Amino acid sequence: MKPILFFLCMIFSVATWSAELLQVETKTIEIYRKVVPSTVNVSNIKLARNFFYGEVEVPQGAGSGFVWDEKGHIVTNYHVVQGGNTFVVTFHNDPKQYKASIVGTAPEKDIAVLKLDERPAKLTPIPVGSSKDLQVGQYSFAIGSPFGLDYTLTTGVISALGRKIDGIGGVKINNMIQTDAAINMGNSGGPLLDSSAALIGMNTVIFSTSGSSAGQGFAVPVDTINQIVPQLILHGKITRPGLGIGIVPDSTKQRMQIKKGLIVSYVDEKSAAAKAGLKGMTQDKYGRIYLGDIILTVDSKEVNNLDDIYQVLENKKIGDFVDIEYRRDGENFKAKIKLTGVSS
Repeated sequence: MKPILFFLCMIFSVATWSAELLQVETKTIEIYRKVVPSTVNVSNIKLARNFFYGEVEVPQGAGSGFVWDEKGHIVTNYHVVQGGNTFVVTFHNDPKQYKASIVGTAPEKDIAVLKLDERPAKLTPIPVGSSKDLQVGQYSFAIGSPFGLDYTLTTGVISALGRKIDGIGGVKINNMIQTDAAINMGNSGGPLLDSSAALIGMNTVIFSTSGSSAGQGFAVPVDTINQIVPQLILHGKITRPGLGIGIVPDSTKQRMQIKKGLIVSYVDEKSAAAKAGLKGMTQDKYGRIYLGDIILTVDSKEVNNLDDIYQVLENKKIGDFVDIEYRRDGENFKAKIKLTGVSS
């Protein structure tokens, strides 16, 4: 009888021990359970013409996203929805597929906002935190659908802050959060969380030669998301400060063998640039094209490509004044220009 009693006691002890979780494990489980209802999968569907069936829907990609508010707005990456015609959103433990439409996009920040055409019975907006006081070394948690594996949780730490990463359209995204929480294809647009389960960023890109996680994932900080998303919801676009001019593309500038500065292609006649006397490219009745002004510096900083001027103006506000130096017909001139609102 004693051996049997001893055996039963051992089984009970092992069962009790195995049921006990470490505090960090309990916390991680709480974070997952709290935020997974706010995390979604986003499928990008493009309309294509088929010889036999006419217009058909073709899946062209998928990513992740998160619920922004109870009105049905979903935040994801621009590159997740880029090129799509219709979008399908799915929720954790909900077999139904919900169609969504684009509200607005900010390609330069790789941010997009969708709105559900039909909403589930309950929507759980994600808890929104702050990224301004993040510290290297603090825990980070990523939820998404890497390689189509729905609602996967990965953990790590914040590896670095203030990273500058190549974005879409020839400009860089500033202040990116670097994390070693595993981020793979399909994680794009999903939330990056802190230990209080608050949103601190949106998982966006990985640095890897193989296309899979190599310990270097990057997220758009939530403070940037907080600036952009309300504008997209309200106006469908963002308004940023600009000079009121057009810039000749870098590829065209290279063919013209001009290395320094930005060639002005046109000047908005209502802008402060026009009032300051700046001129764009012109064409005579014979079709001959004449070079416009070449902007050399903005607030004493050299501008040689689109990213240069974008980064200089990013921290400015509409109504601010900037000093520019430009070249015309071999001579350098200076002007002070008031920044106006430019929609994109």
